[in-house]
Amino acid sequence: MEAFLLSSALVALAEVGDKTQLLALVLATRFKKPLPIIAGIFVATVLNHALAGTLGSWITTTLEPDTLRWIVGLSFLAMAAWTLIPDQLDDDDTQAKAALGAFTATLIAFFLAEMGDKTQVATVALAARFNDLIPVVMGTTIGMLLANVPVVLFGEAITRKLPVAVVHKVTAVIFAVLGVLTLLVH
Repeated sequence: MEAFLLSSALVALAEVGDKTQLLALVLATRFKKPLPIIAGIFVATVLNHALAGTLGSWITTTLEPDTLRWIVGLSFLAMAAWTLIPDQLDDDDTQAKAALGAFTATLIAFFLAEMGDKTQVATVALAARFNDLIPVVMGTTIGMLLANVPVVLFGEAITRKLPVAVVHKVTAVIFAVLGVLTLLVH
């Protein structure tokens, strides 16, 4: 349960102001069809994070525990720093996919936008730390939905009132604490 809850919370917080959240806003305003967009976010996230979680779980079987602890700990510290860097969205990503329909455009755009993104890297690190693929992938997927569904449903009204910089700082602190704890606790 710890893996699920921590994965959900970290990804939901890390996603605030992330490029995929901006992408959700763009898709919502462009298509005005929330259900296909939400379904596309869900499917893309499950696929992307299942791959990332599988990589994280595989890493636990190939590395020595001490080496893994250092990699995971330093990954969390890197995530803390990365969280403080605001994302920007390339309009080209959504323009090319607009003709595909809301679900397909969202599925493709979200899957590609998550490649190498901080939430995908966090999924790898969380799966490696907990060595429990299903709760981590479920948690990171729920975290993505918690952050993106309100944006799809309520759009710009939410993004104007949410203190994104504060959320990024809180998320960075959480990642930093996890990194330090991972490095210090044997």
